[in-house]
Amino acid sequence: MPDFEFNSLREAANYRRLLVREIGAWIRGRTLEVGCGIGQMTGALQSLPRITHLECVEPEASFCREFKKTHPAVPVVCGTIADIAGDWDSIVSINVLEHIENDRRELGIYRDRLAASRGVLALFVPARQELYAPIDKAFGHFRRYGRAEVLEKLGGAGFTIEAARYCDFAGYFSWLLLHKWLRFDNFNRAALLLFDRCVFPPENWLETRICKPPFGKNLLVIARSQSQRD
Repeated sequence: MPDFEFNSLREAANYRRLLVREIGAWIRGRTLEVGCGIGQMTGALQSLPRITHLECVEPEASFCREFKKTHPAVPVVCGTIADIAGDWDSIVSINVLEHIENDRRELGIYRDRLAASRGVLALFVPARQELYAPIDKAFGHFRRYGRAEVLEKLGGAGFTIEAARYCDFAGYFSWLLLHKWLRFDNFNRAALLLFDRCVFPPENWLETRICKPPFGKNLLVIARSQSQRD
């Protein structure tokens, strides 16, 4: 993941807070954050009261070293979900699945780790393949997702869907213009701050309280693992 992707997330304080607040209604117990990077979402996850134990996994060694500096009390495994044993109540996968070529296998491992408790997966991914742009390739994204594709892959992996919605209707058009059509390969800090402070909070309120958008820049899915017997 390029440094400028981390830098963009660092500026997006409202984005992190509101996303974690939304998934917080579902996340509980022993929780695993997959692909934690340098821990920018981890701090927000630590605030969720129903998490009894939080652990993280990250494949990039340099990110793990940085993570340990900022979150010394949170266990982190330098590896992938395949290196994590045991049963979990919740898995958080935010902006990770698009980086994995064999995403069906990844979802199957998530399901196996959650099966004993019929646990919950909070999955957040970039949406709409028509938005796939050079910046996605620079990020290491294999794809962007449509709602039907995600639900089909989750169902095939042994999940049932609790909730699913597109997020960031306005962001769809800005990404289309700036990154797909104009092919900008970086983020403007001032524009990002403006969006996070002035656009995203009211947009998120409308999308969560008034009307789910028909499409958006991202997709949020809450899925529950079926048991091993199902």
